[in-house]
Amino acid sequence: MACAWDFQFRILLLGDSGVGKTSILHWYIEGQVADTTAETVGVDFCCKEEEPEPGVKVRLQFWDTAGQERYRAVTRSYYRNAAGVILLFDLTNRQSFDNINEWHKEVTERTQGKPLTFLLLGAKNDLTEQRKVSREEAQRTADNLGAPYLETSARTGSNVSAALSLVCRELLKAARAERKAPPETCSEINSTKDRTQERQRGRCTC
Repeated sequence: MACAWDFQFRILLLGDSGVGKTSILHWYIEGQVADTTAETVGVDFCCKEEEPEPGVKVRLQFWDTAGQERYRAVTRSYYRNAAGVILLFDLTNRQSFDNINEWHKEVTERTQGKPLTFLLLGAKNDLTEQRKVSREEAQRTADNLGAPYLETSARTGSNVSAALSLVCRELLKAARAERKAPPETCSEINSTKDRTQERQRGRCTC
């Protein structure tokens, strides 16, 4: 059975508890505000397909992780197989922004130098009067991390689709560059070549 997509990527959502990871993902998948804001317990999983270019279909696997320390042992086990990481902080919560470098350090150390595509997201940009982190400061942090930066809101939907589509395009770019690298340097990313080999063996990588 042939797969319905050309590329597949696993993406982690990391950040402190309450920054809006689940709400942003719900808006992206469902196109509406989440009915509840219950905290994530451990890890939640969902998928969506994108077509960043005509004729190129990409399946995105999102792993929505809990931000609480008591769940870290569970969430860390998902780090190694990720291709992309979305680092989220709450624009109205200074501490959540200050912790971004720790989240970045943790995932890079746990993946042991594996190339990852990062995106920094400032959530809740609709709460302008409660804002505690400036765009300029957040952009400097993103530059230091080598990541694009966007501000978004799960309440209004501002930049939600743009942010996740940006991650998709960046992952696709990285995958294509990696396919040109020597075989011994390639990481485990599903590609057209991988799936062709699977079909030849009579099964799919879905």
